[in-house]
Amino acid sequence: MPTYKAPLRDMKFVMTELLGAEQQLQQMPYYTGNETADGDLMDQVLGEAARFVEGELVALNRVGDQEGCVRHDDGEVTTPTGFKAAYKKYREAGWTALDADPAYGGQGMPHLVSNALVEMLNSANVAWGMYPGLSHGAYTALHAVGSDDLKDLYLPKLVSGEWTGTMCLTEPHAGTDLGIIRTKATENGDGTYAITGTKIFISAGEHDMAENILHLVLARLEGSPQGTKGISLFLVPKYLPTPEGRPGERNGVVCGSLEHKMGIHGNATAVLNFDGAKGFLVGEINKGMNHMFIMMNAARLGTGLQGLGLGEVAYQNALAYAKDRLQMRHEPRVTPAENADPILVHPDVRRMLLTGKAYTEAGRAMAMWLALSIDTEHHHPDEGKRQEAADLVALLTPIAKAFMTDNGFNVAVQSQQVFGGHGYIQEWGMEQFVRDARIGQIYEGTNGIQALDLLGRKVLMDGGKKLQKLAATLQEFVEEHEGDEHIGEYVTQLGKAAQQLGSLTMVIGQKAMAEGGADEVNAAAVDYLRFFGHVVYGYLWARMAKIAQDNIDAGNDRDGFYLAKVQTAKFYFAKLFPETKALAATIKAGNETLAVDDRAVFGWEHGLVNA
Repeated sequence: MPTYKAPLRDMKFVMTELLGAEQQLQQMPYYTGNETADGDLMDQVLGEAARFVEGELVALNRVGDQEGCVRHDDGEVTTPTGFKAAYKKYREAGWTALDADPAYGGQGMPHLVSNALVEMLNSANVAWGMYPGLSHGAYTALHAVGSDDLKDLYLPKLVSGEWTGTMCLTEPHAGTDLGIIRTKATENGDGTYAITGTKIFISAGEHDMAENILHLVLARLEGSPQGTKGISLFLVPKYLPTPEGRPGERNGVVCGSLEHKMGIHGNATAVLNFDGAKGFLVGEINKGMNHMFIMMNAARLGTGLQGLGLGEVAYQNALAYAKDRLQMRHEPRVTPAENADPILVHPDVRRMLLTGKAYTEAGRAMAMWLALSIDTEHHHPDEGKRQEAADLVALLTPIAKAFMTDNGFNVAVQSQQVFGGHGYIQEWGMEQFVRDARIGQIYEGTNGIQALDLLGRKVLMDGGKKLQKLAATLQEFVEEHEGDEHIGEYVTQLGKAAQQLGSLTMVIGQKAMAEGGADEVNAAAVDYLRFFGHVVYGYLWARMAKIAQDNIDAGNDRDGFYLAKVQTAKFYFAKLFPETKALAATIKAGNETLAVDDRAVFGWEHGLVNA
């Protein structure tokens, strides 16, 4: 069975040495007032989190995969053995309240800390972690735009974990194109609404782990405009609360079925049927998409953390296996008394392992950078600092979701490859990591959609202003360190790639303004996001390598941690970062090679004829 140890040492390195998190949080009265901007306290919390996930959740991961969830004839759903008991312990220990508002029973810890907890949950048991993860997203949206009455009634229940939440967007005919949803809302005349329709792919949509489930549902009021401008957001409880705040009358929402999936079997992915269910308007009428994006953006960062978490646990198990598995001889011999050496000595195995280490450690750095930026966006007293952080979060969120899940799946596959034939066998657990990681590239907006969001909305729509701010940060770093004897080579590569990112953006922007420009943006977007992701990772690896080398020079590397950073950075820039050169070529290729004769190539008589 796979094992997992939370990477606390690396988390502390990123928080303390790379980001200087405690010093930044000390500038925010929200955290100093809550007395949560303390480095020792954050370390203690993460240590306790590690003990919980390692002791309670790791062993349930395979159980959840093998048993899955069961829907009963009455529409109720039972989760796998041990899930409900583990959630009770999680809730009673206060983890559901970790970074929530103290006004509603939360502990007020930084988002940075909850980010690290979520990574651990995803490594230990991603399917289980989705239940509190969806609830946190519902809390975030309701806290941001809900009325005081809704917040006073429902937020304490979400914060305590007594009730859980979902997000209900997708319908059988409408995936990404939410403007064509058919779920309708009708006024009841008492300030409530009757919600009717079907939602699919609803993660944690029905289960037995909490006494009530709060569904945040997108629906269209009669008479509202067509498209996304006519969508509103409603809160639809499974059980309508009594005046005392307890689950009361059963509402008109039932689980019609559970999806049979490739992975994340322990999470109930439900088809929910709403039949005149009583709902409560959240925020403003016809502003539902804007409101739901609050939850969706949080979910996209959370999905990126799924890629990171699964990559980390897959890497850990591949490394352990590579140390023990004896296969073939190596010169010089590592184990002369044996008839073969550990596969860790073989260059191709080392390549796969170093790929996992390089992508996970850079992903952790980016995720924590974003988490601290979210703390800054929400709580810094300086409006300029808040806006600067908000722009960075907006720009990098699609990269966090897509680049981290693409890399997470890649790392899971390569870690499985380290096991050879045993990686294909269930008992080792590696094939589950591969199956579980695959969904991250698909849901919460496919990675292709993330690429379009990055290039079309976050870069081109504002004339590249957000990109220019980041480019200035990169340029300042390059100018400061380009002559450094240890990282100068990396900085040179980074500087050239950052400049090329700017020039590629201009080329695509010019094509976008010409006839057929939308197709040109679409054709370049996925490769553009990956190029951008490497620039961000390259910046973070160069910074980490500099910090590590300074510690080595100062004689502070007793356990080899900093040496590992330096050598992993060297691998990243030599073996992974050069992908940018190929990506630049494919970005420049544009839409021309995709504009084929549909009849000839695809056998599609009603398609486009471009030849």
